[in-house]
Amino acid sequence: MIIVTLNEDRYAYDIHSLVKAFYPEQEIKVFVKGTKEERSDAGLPAFFVEYYETSICAGIENGGTKTVHLNTPEDRGTVKNDLKQLLYALLSEETKKTLPWGTLTGIRPTKIAKQLLEQGQTEQEVAAYMEHTYLASKEKTELSIDIAKREMQILSGIHYEEGYSLYIGIPFCPTTCLYCSFTSFPICAWKNRVSDYLSAVEKEIDFVKEACADRVLDSVYIGGGTPTTLEPEELERLFLKLQNTLDWSQVREFTVEAGRADSITAEKLRVMKRYGVTRISVNPQTMKQETLDLIGRRHTVAQTVEAFRLAREEGFDNINMDLILGLPGETKEDVEETIRRVQELGPDSLTVHSLAIKRASRLSQWILEHGISTLHNTDETMAIAAQGAKQMGMEPYYLYRQKNMSGNFENVGYAKPGKAGIYNILIMEEVQTIMALGAGTISKRVYGDGRIERCDNVKDVGQYIERIDEMIQRKQQLFSEE
Repeated sequence: MIIVTLNEDRYAYDIHSLVKAFYPEQEIKVFVKGTKEERSDAGLPAFFVEYYETSICAGIENGGTKTVHLNTPEDRGTVKNDLKQLLYALLSEETKKTLPWGTLTGIRPTKIAKQLLEQGQTEQEVAAYMEHTYLASKEKTELSIDIAKREMQILSGIHYEEGYSLYIGIPFCPTTCLYCSFTSFPICAWKNRVSDYLSAVEKEIDFVKEACADRVLDSVYIGGGTPTTLEPEELERLFLKLQNTLDWSQVREFTVEAGRADSITAEKLRVMKRYGVTRISVNPQTMKQETLDLIGRRHTVAQTVEAFRLAREEGFDNINMDLILGLPGETKEDVEETIRRVQELGPDSLTVHSLAIKRASRLSQWILEHGISTLHNTDETMAIAAQGAKQMGMEPYYLYRQKNMSGNFENVGYAKPGKAGIYNILIMEEVQTIMALGAGTISKRVYGDGRIERCDNVKDVGQYIERIDEMIQRKQQLFSEE
């Protein structure tokens, strides 16, 4: 365990995130001096941060210190950046490491580049700002700008203030994966309540009709969980309700995250095609069978290949595939083989995730038993995936990060021209209102001045069904406010 003590309770979250990025294998504790007795484990450094009126001091107990003088101590944003640069220099010196994203610990680094470009800054000015302010590497800065430009082009026809997008969460899966922390429940335990769940979602759809009567629906995304754990007739019930209730006339994209190969059948694909689904995902995560078995995905590589080919036969011309880099025990050679197998199939888009270690996942316990050294994600493996996507004619179009990501990297979506996922960009850039229905989802109302207000649904399926009227009331309150 590594301890960081503060003399004031300020920026503790940012400090924790940055220290964790340098010491991903360690538990990090940040607290105000005098409130706890804990010390760092033997052989590990103990850090401290002290705030003064016009300066900040950071250091290692019984070691060196660094100080920054504040030019504008009243500017909260400037003070936070000064602190993170100071702490970054200390941690980098101590660990002999640098981070590809520098001091950026948030999930939306491309949002910075996009906002600056929209304000009229040149690419050179944006790059200089990100490298100077956040110490981001030249490669990541260029990637951010490249994606920001592409996002602006893809979203050019979106109805920002007068539009909305719709997300529906189906929180059921065949099994729960080792790394998963999403709202997900084994479908076998909930088979008898799926109808009740859909009835609750249908109530929310009725609310959306009223609340968004004067808005344009741009995109619809059904995710999870695994939406294709629903039976064909259950999928048809949901699609019918959506299209009979909401104005579908200007929907640009209708995505269903089919996901797990063991949940995809020809009949389900035909239902999706019949109701106008334009984009689906068939997600292998890896093409190494031993890894699939380890992470709890009870399907074979052959089933993934068969599900993809079945989707092509049913006429789907916009298929995404998800991969995860840094899965337990996987090597550079494993990533190369996965990319080779994916290239043989030729998807239209590819989402490359860096494994994120979530406290709520079984992976956290697995690491305690087997060690974090079994998780390998490097610049080399990220480059293998990026090069593989490029060889398939894809370009990066959206990016986001998560806490505790393997290698401190990022998740990147690549797509062929015209095949980018519009909803993926909208949810990351937070430029349009998102109506989110189902257990564990979070609606976001985006105001004209850029302010964002959120409203969440309870995660437990049983509670969601029982308290659906309360969930709708929460949304009513959010969307009735000026």
